[in-house]
Amino acid sequence: MGGSRVYAPVTVEAGRLLGSRVRQARRERRWTVEDLAERVGVSPVTIRKVEKGDLTVALGTAFEAAALVGVALFHHDPVRRGLEVEYAAARLAVLPAAVRSGQVDDDF
Repeated sequence: MGGSRVYAPVTVEAGRLLGSRVRQARRERRWTVEDLAERVGVSPVTIRKVEKGDLTVALGTAFEAAALVGVALFHHDPVRRGLEVEYAAARLAVLPAAVRSGQVDDDF
């Protein structure tokens, strides 16, 4: 496996948006990159990557940085967020556990 991964424009935009929000919230708290890195448990280089929207950073790391500076992930209200998690689980429960790839015969 070599080369760089190509992402859809919406994915790149989402990464940049999350990064910008993390940077803004960090600055509003008057935390340095080093302060946030210590709290997240990563290097300052990794936090700079998060803030630039670098899509090679682990999702958990980016979400943790966002959560620590107060950037809302999905919904501000924890009750609403919990309900959305339950709704997603309920929807998944009624869908097949596995899907088969193959050609769809939609020739009516």
